[in-house]
Amino acid sequence: MESRLSIWAFGLVLFLLVGGENGGVFGSRNCGFPAIFNFGDSNSDTGASSSASGEHLLPFGITLGKKSKRITDGRVIIDFLAEALGLPYLNATVDSIGTSYKHGANFATGGCKISSIGGVLPFNLDVQISRFLRFKSRTVALYEQLNNNSTNPAFKSILPEPEVFSKALYTIDIGQNDIAYLFDGQNPPATLDKFYISIQRLLSNGAKFMWIHNTGPFGCMGSKHLDSCKQDGSPCPDADEHGCVKNLNIQAQLFNSELKDRVNRLRAEYPDAVITLVDVYSAKYSLFLNPKNQGFDEPFKFCCGVPGSFCGTRELEIAGKFADNYERAKLTRPICKDPSKHISWDGVHYTEAANRIVAKLIANGSHSDPPVPITEACRKH
Repeated sequence: MESRLSIWAFGLVLFLLVGGENGGVFGSRNCGFPAIFNFGDSNSDTGASSSASGEHLLPFGITLGKKSKRITDGRVIIDFLAEALGLPYLNATVDSIGTSYKHGANFATGGCKISSIGGVLPFNLDVQISRFLRFKSRTVALYEQLNNNSTNPAFKSILPEPEVFSKALYTIDIGQNDIAYLFDGQNPPATLDKFYISIQRLLSNGAKFMWIHNTGPFGCMGSKHLDSCKQDGSPCPDADEHGCVKNLNIQAQLFNSELKDRVNRLRAEYPDAVITLVDVYSAKYSLFLNPKNQGFDEPFKFCCGVPGSFCGTRELEIAGKFADNYERAKLTRPICKDPSKHISWDGVHYTEAANRIVAKLIANGSHSDPPVPITEACRKH
């Protein structure tokens, strides 16, 4: 009898810990984020710069077989992270007509920075967060109006419910353009102080779950390799053992060290928040350790454009408006035969194939602090 009671007690404890079918404190490890709100630059831009400064035409999106609002041949990392969470791809808030933000919104804009100095477009991180807070306040106000109105307005199908904002995952991927301006006299600690203040605004306004990317290996970009190294096959004087430009990567590492310090401060100031810092630098750098084993022919040769000629969008439009005809459009800019064989799309941005690998590496938690997969980023460990 005593043995049966012991077994029964053990089963009860196990049930309470696991939570049975409905889950409990330690139930299903999937956080079930209802939405993502993303902030950043071109690495996670899903349409803002395309809408703000001219539509991205082919060859952008050729891997998808259609025009893409992303600055690459296909999908970017945030697309794959959304897939990992079982959520639809994020729409840019600039694309306001006929667009759904039911499961989140993307405020990232190509060319933007943490700092308000320089940048291609004026949507620095603080501006993006201001736009988000406006989006949130207007959404909440509309739902408050709904409580006083018996009708069922259409916005319910395209806007998140007010409670979603406290349950959503907030992703941040910015800093690459700030690194680009470091040699123009900008100060990394001062820039990261601005980052700290910007993230404070999110946390003080109800954001609880944050997924923050550090910046990638700047010296591994195809364009930076091209600028620093001779293209005649001779050894690059400032390259590491994998061909990346050392002094540029050192700048990125210093930036990331300052970023980690600010994240730790935010954790101390907001103990109820769950803030995951993701080492995108290491994930991206791993692509260059043994590129051929990962299916990449030449790690630094970019797919679209040639030295001195960026894979532009306006040039394609001016050259004949061949946006719906890939065979004609590709003649206006040299395009590689197979983007999946390249890490670099245009010397600055990664191909979909590279983005897919990086996204898989970071989504599983192996490059996260704390080491949790993105599906569990709501839990303290």
